[in-house]
Amino acid sequence: MRKLLLGLALALPFTAMCADRITGKPFATRSEVYAPHAMAATSHPLATQIALDVMKAGGSAVDAAIAANAALGLMEPTGNGVGGDLFAIVWDPKTKKLYGYNGSGRSPQSLTLAEFQKRGLKDVPSHGPLPVTVPGTVDAWFALHDRFGRKPMTDDLAPAIRYAREGHPVHEVIAYYWGRSVPTLSKYPGFTEQFTVADGGTRRGPRTGEMWKNPNLANTLEKIANGGRDAFYKGEIARTIDAYFKANGGFLSYEDLAAHHGEWVEPVSVNYRGYDVWELPPNGQGIAALQILNLLEPYDLKRYGFGSPEHVHLFAEAKKLAFADRAASYADPDFYKTPVAKLLSKEYARERGKLIAMDKAMKAAEPGVIPQLNEGDTIYLTVADPDGMMVSLIQSNYRGMGSGMAPPGLGFIFQDRGEQFVLKAGHPNSFAPGKRPFHTIIPAFITRDGKPWLSFGVMGGAMQPQGHAQIVMNLVDFGMNLQEAGDAPRIQHDGSTDPAGQVTPMADGGELDLETGFPYETVRALMRKGHSVRFADGPYGGYQAIMVNPNGGYIGASESRKDGQAAGY
Repeated sequence: MRKLLLGLALALPFTAMCADRITGKPFATRSEVYAPHAMAATSHPLATQIALDVMKAGGSAVDAAIAANAALGLMEPTGNGVGGDLFAIVWDPKTKKLYGYNGSGRSPQSLTLAEFQKRGLKDVPSHGPLPVTVPGTVDAWFALHDRFGRKPMTDDLAPAIRYAREGHPVHEVIAYYWGRSVPTLSKYPGFTEQFTVADGGTRRGPRTGEMWKNPNLANTLEKIANGGRDAFYKGEIARTIDAYFKANGGFLSYEDLAAHHGEWVEPVSVNYRGYDVWELPPNGQGIAALQILNLLEPYDLKRYGFGSPEHVHLFAEAKKLAFADRAASYADPDFYKTPVAKLLSKEYARERGKLIAMDKAMKAAEPGVIPQLNEGDTIYLTVADPDGMMVSLIQSNYRGMGSGMAPPGLGFIFQDRGEQFVLKAGHPNSFAPGKRPFHTIIPAFITRDGKPWLSFGVMGGAMQPQGHAQIVMNLVDFGMNLQEAGDAPRIQHDGSTDPAGQVTPMADGGELDLETGFPYETVRALMRKGHSVRFADGPYGGYQAIMVNPNGGYIGASESRKDGQAAGY
């Protein structure tokens, strides 16, 4: 009876999601955005406007992306900030190629697997000092800027500094997640003083529309703008961080910060029906999206149709197989060589695809490559400038507002990305000093015939590769426009074996979450195939995208699940 009621909840028609529209798909929330010169799509309208202002003043897409990202650290601390990591893919029109940057930080050198074992821990805690890793965002800003920036970094960071001092009104979805974070994170030193407001005798997060200032973050960004990356990793900020963790049972040190470096990496791709879909290689999970697409390519999804039982079933089964490999072999390439070429080969996909049955859901999925031996809050933004440079950038504190650890006077919270390590010797993602953890955040890009076509991303932990694959399917297989591809009801499969070892190996097939809008006939057919279908509140991620308009200029999209905006000039 419970499953039947959930199925009926899912059976609401597409039009229950939005107002009546006279054009396009009934589930679309708005039209695509068209602009002749430049475009920005971020998860906050003010950040989008900042990006456009930077480009109007002569900045490149990279300058605009840095400026928008810095502003989002202030305006959307529920997902990102200078205490987190950053990954990016840049299309450079001069060299006509893609460049990838892995801006993820490493674990403290003084923290060992033995230390966790001594404390009797089976998993890395989700909050506090133990999951903290070196934040890579500031380094990534400067690496990207050194290669592709045009304006001084002082100009790029000036809008965020100004809003941090003068204040800005908090948006609805951000206020919701901020309020949820306060009870959990208030016990950690520095959080309450810097990230709550007084309300009578209590402290709370700012509410929708309330003005929020962060003068401490303004000071931090000003030091970075004037002193460069070393002001963060080797200067007064680094010494404040070192003293804070020493005083609060942490392991992150000045030496860890001073030794940090991100790296340029080669993006990897698969061809899906004539479109080259690009992701970054591990330690991120981007290749899971490519594996899913390889597994789906033999099927005529267009004939089955969006929302059909075949569409949803095949996607879920492909995801299970890709995520089994994700759990077993995605890790820091300095410690484990993930067999990327094999995982992305069409031959491997054909062999793995033989495990998919059209009439029955898999209960368990073993990895196809045996190694040698998820909740996540994030921001995604994309920017395109008048010269044709396009940036796909994603940045995160990992779990919500991060670890809760907020050094005094700095105005930001450290990420808890180290939670993704496995506390078991011999696993590719096993904890080790100076190691990068498995990463969920992934930027994406699509080219056609060697030319840029689409810069896009989908936020949200393990939803990200699932969301990437669904966006590609919506555009390529189901013929949706850029806005419709993001607004279409989403599928999330949950319960696959986890890369951090925090979930026991999948043996029951997991759970299939469907957003409102899938027909009840589909829900019923999926149940009969053995899927456990449920309705979940909010795990479907957030999408931004910019497409090259074949008629000139750009097309932008930003969906309704977040507070974002796509705009251009």
